[in-house]
Amino acid sequence: MNPYEMVAFIVLVSVIGSVLRAIFIGRHRRRDRAWERDLPPPRDDGETARLRDEVKQLRERLHVLERITVEKENSLEREIERLRDQP
Repeated sequence: MNPYEMVAFIVLVSVIGSVLRAIFIGRHRRRDRAWERDLPPPRDDGETARLRDEVKQLRERLHVLERITVEKENSLEREIERLRDQP
């Protein structure tokens, strides 16, 4: 087998493998999505709204904590510099 035939064979095997993989994955995905059609639509009830409010509050608290942490670091640094400057 000369080098050109070998390259052509490798390309052919790669193309056939890619096609077979695409077919297999497509069938697998359709089978996996079949159960999604049987599920009821997601509910947007009070529980969802309560959880969204809770997440919003937690984000606000995190923002406050981050701000306090940064302020404390800056004030600590200023205090250290003030003590260094004392004779």
